[in-house]
Amino acid sequence: MSSYLRWLTLAAVPVLAVVMPSAPKAQGNPEPLGFKFNTGQTVQPIFEGWGYNQEGAISMYFGYINRNFVETPTITVGTDNKFEPGDQDRGQPTFFNTRIHRMAFGVPVPKDWGKKELVWSVAIHGVTQKAVGWLQPEWQIDPVYFGKERNQESLKNKPPTLALAPQAAVTLPNTLTLTAAVTDDGLPVPKKGPRKAAVGQETPPTLKPDPDQPEIFLNLPQVARGRGRGADQGLVVNWALWRGPASATFEAATTPVQDGKAIAKITFSKPGTYVVRGSANDGELHVERDVTVTVNGPSKTSAQH
Repeated sequence: MSSYLRWLTLAAVPVLAVVMPSAPKAQGNPEPLGFKFNTGQTVQPIFEGWGYNQEGAISMYFGYINRNFVETPTITVGTDNKFEPGDQDRGQPTFFNTRIHRMAFGVPVPKDWGKKELVWSVAIHGVTQKAVGWLQPEWQIDPVYFGKERNQESLKNKPPTLALAPQAAVTLPNTLTLTAAVTDDGLPVPKKGPRKAAVGQETPPTLKPDPDQPEIFLNLPQVARGRGRGADQGLVVNWALWRGPASATFEAATTPVQDGKAIAKITFSKPGTYVVRGSANDGELHVERDVTVTVNGPSKTSAQH
């Protein structure tokens, strides 16, 4: 089964309705799996395939689905968030943002790994979900270019460089400012002007329920999301909370690189040790760096004020 189909199977959940024939206008009960939940649902780790990374070594690639629309759980490495066999900590996240996160990270494995399995287990709300990966030939993917045909510009392109201070500290309620130093070769050249609509999508579909379709009541707040880097955005840095005891808010999850720098402003919700990940992206290639942030509680003086 391809990586795409595995995601499709997990992510696509149909909404079914039961309407009594004798009362066509009456609303039935929707299929429970069609409901959207703010909290209380599981996190499903996903094995997406394996491939050769930019250094030419073999990596297994994993992502996840947080089935909650609001809850962002922290699951520390250990019994409830682990890899097997060997080292439990393979660089996986401990902070799980909402919804689907494709190709979240790669786990390097030796070239002589053979047919052994690598299992990522995530437990929450009393339920353990697993992703099982191995080097099956049919599951080889292109993690760098995603199978895209490369033109002359792409063949010349080199990944950007990214430098972040490995450590940072902030005292609540202050906001942390992180500065990333970024260099790039200017390729691919950012496109100018409005994006062209994909062929066949000039007219967006109009999704309307059937007249007798039962209503599914939702009470979900809007969750801010960072923008991905498009070919017309230029060089950017995407920021994400990778590990930590609680959530953090980015003033902007995607920041442009100006004069060789990208600046992020982050507000943390509680004291603790966090890992913030920056990813410099030129539109085709990216490079990641982590910074460990120590968040201290407010001082007695500031608390009194």
